[in-house]
Amino acid sequence: MVALRRIRVLCGVIFVSGIAGLIISSIAGNNVGVVTTIGLITSLAAIVLLTASTIAANKRIDAFDDAAAEQLERNVDALIASGTNEASLRAIVRDAINLGRSAS
Repeated sequence: MVALRRIRVLCGVIFVSGIAGLIISSIAGNNVGVVTTIGLITSLAAIVLLTASTIAANKRIDAFDDAAAEQLERNVDALIASGTNEASLRAIVRDAINLGRSAS
């Protein structure tokens, strides 16, 4: 996330500099080449910012651990075999999963 923060700060600096550059070039003589160059650089910074923010926003999906899932199912089966109500136990497990998902 430090890299994303640096990209955002750099793009912000480019945006502010671009606006100032457009104003200064308009006052200094309205040179079309300078204005176009500043505009292209500013728009490129906007594209970079959009791309970086989009990529950073997409979180990777955690890998499903089959061994842990099988161990959990064996534990649930053992509790059911010892006399625990299966529906209540599975509801507790479902609630724990939903709580874990909402915390992340």
